[in-house]
Amino acid sequence: MKKLLFSGWLCATVALTFAQEDKKFNDTSFMQPVEVTAIRANDKAPFAKTNLTKKEIEKNNLGQDLPFLLNQTPSVIINSDAGNGVGYTGIRIRGTDASRINVTLNGIPYNDAESQGTYFVDLPDIASSANSIQIQRGVGTSSNGAGSFGGNINLSTNEVNDKFYTELNNSYGSYNTWKNTLKFGSGILGKHFTIDGRLSNISSNGYIDRAATQLKSFYFSTAYLDEKNSLRLNIFSGKEKTYQAWNGVPEALLKTDRTYNISGQEQPGKPYDNETDNYTQTHYQLFYNHQFNRYWKANIAVFLTKGKGYYEEYRAGQALADYGLEDYIVGTDTTTTTNLVRRKWLDNNFYGSIFSLQHIKNNTQFTFGGGWNKYDGKHYGEIIYAAIQPAVPLNYRYYGNLPANKTDLSLYTKLAQQLTTYWQLFADMQVRNVQYTINGFESNPSLMAKNNYTFFNPKIGFTYTDKDWQVYVSYALAGKEPNRDDFEAGKTQQPKQEKLNDLEFGVERKSKTWFLGANMYYMKYHNQLALVGNINDVGSYTRTNIAHSYRAGIELQGKITVSDHLNIAANLTMSENKIKNFTELIDDFDNGGTKTNVYKKTDISFSPAVVGGGSINIVPAKNGEISLISKYVGRQYLDNTAQKSRSLNAYYLQDVRLSYSLASIKFLKATKFIVQLNNVFNKKYEANGYTFSYYSGGLTTENFYFPMAPFNAMVGVNIRL
Repeated sequence: MKKLLFSGWLCATVALTFAQEDKKFNDTSFMQPVEVTAIRANDKAPFAKTNLTKKEIEKNNLGQDLPFLLNQTPSVIINSDAGNGVGYTGIRIRGTDASRINVTLNGIPYNDAESQGTYFVDLPDIASSANSIQIQRGVGTSSNGAGSFGGNINLSTNEVNDKFYTELNNSYGSYNTWKNTLKFGSGILGKHFTIDGRLSNISSNGYIDRAATQLKSFYFSTAYLDEKNSLRLNIFSGKEKTYQAWNGVPEALLKTDRTYNISGQEQPGKPYDNETDNYTQTHYQLFYNHQFNRYWKANIAVFLTKGKGYYEEYRAGQALADYGLEDYIVGTDTTTTTNLVRRKWLDNNFYGSIFSLQHIKNNTQFTFGGGWNKYDGKHYGEIIYAAIQPAVPLNYRYYGNLPANKTDLSLYTKLAQQLTTYWQLFADMQVRNVQYTINGFESNPSLMAKNNYTFFNPKIGFTYTDKDWQVYVSYALAGKEPNRDDFEAGKTQQPKQEKLNDLEFGVERKSKTWFLGANMYYMKYHNQLALVGNINDVGSYTRTNIAHSYRAGIELQGKITVSDHLNIAANLTMSENKIKNFTELIDDFDNGGTKTNVYKKTDISFSPAVVGGGSINIVPAKNGEISLISKYVGRQYLDNTAQKSRSLNAYYLQDVRLSYSLASIKFLKATKFIVQLNNVFNKKYEANGYTFSYYSGGLTTENFYFPMAPFNAMVGVNIRL
């Protein structure tokens, strides 16, 4: 880390030298990221969207994971394994989880190819390098990567910073949480070059017992640009070590021991001290943009994402036969079990290319683009310690040779056509092909899966704009392949692809001092994958296709600037999220087989009927601000049976943020102090959980919850040189 810090300061010093020679560059407009504008929704696009600027991102960036920075956007709910937003976190948009949210970094797909989820813990402090973020709700304009079934999150780090800067951002808070960030940028060097960099270190003990997190990351970007070309190289990496806190707290302990963590407790005596998750992910991105003339421009990018890591766990009383080992015999004594420590490894490469060709002339904007990517993943497990060591070879690999390969190819065309003074047409057609090969699972190494999916995803919409008014309507069709784990259901239970029809209608009106908006949506699913409650033939809970389900709701937004000293913003989502016919399957260990419960119309799990957020921002002085930030999330059910006994209670949270900026003092261009007070009413609540039921001497239902931290605080000092 010290070497990285020294390198960062050296680059910053060199950058300053060049920047002093050329402090101003005449025109960087051509360097606007083509790869981002190709996939983002513009102001008139007929989709529900929220744009966050760099300034808005910085307001909340005190060390918590990216989902927590998006918490005040409409229809978003978040959670955290450790309870305080550092480490593993989750996000849902309109009730859909991260595996259904399309995420791109500078237009390049980020979703994990196998689970299709997003693990921002692998990119610590990426928000500090983001220039802007767009969140789209519904299918939106997703073009690259995983299918969007709930939303899109697009981060851009490629905007040009044309002036030299150096920043030191430091924060400290509850649970011994630290964030230290060094950022630097050269501005424009010699009229053609630019360099940006970042070093970050985040650590926390977490709210949950032994939920410690240690995160390190760096970001480096350099570009060459002239009047018609730009070439940019990004290299960024994150390394995480987190103590496992993903098992949740049993319902019976919520009132007496809310921070209980079962991880590591199989070791006799004290918990095993290295029951951790360890992973390093490094991204290499190379972009070339070219402007042919005032009407045509194009870009191509190639990328490689390398990931490797393992999670380590202590397991007591493990049968040697389960690990492919023979019983240990000494004389007349035969030992069939042992205590051991194992590591489950993942070693993968994700690589490919994206491109786009854009034509803008008069009232027509046309884009043709696409992408190709491939995922090569290796899964294997090792025993690094056994109590009966002679029975287990050193670093014994008990499973392996379980590669998974996935290839994704897509092509799309987009048209934005101004039809009249008031009407604009948006049309988008995408063809996507996915080839998936799986060569076995840990629990079933002989189970093979080879599938080929082709999706046609059209989108069309109209927007009416007149002075302060904007009205839009759109329709989108999206298809999505199953996750890797879905194929583990068994040869007779292979999953089908999912389909979504999304209809959106929105009305917005704005002036210089206020904004009001309403968006209504109807999302109809066919063959949506969902947990039904039973264990498959390899002993796991996996998802099964549900024939018919839907989400329907309205999203309301408003913002008003009352005066120079007061502004107010709020959003509210009210929705109905239903499965039309749901059959719950419960394993019957008393009599064998399963028992069933049929529900004609029931709630989709983790889909609250009401979600709201708001902020009151008071500016008592020119450089100071007091923000009262609130969030309400209605009841969420842990499964699809809509039973209150298997649910998360509704909760209301109140946070307070205080900030003050000092005027420029000599070499200090800006100094900002931030105090973030979270959950000021000390609310005891749970933001995530899971449940399962079975018959064994009668019906047993076990609920597990992920409690969030009570009142906690962070203090930050940001210095810009």
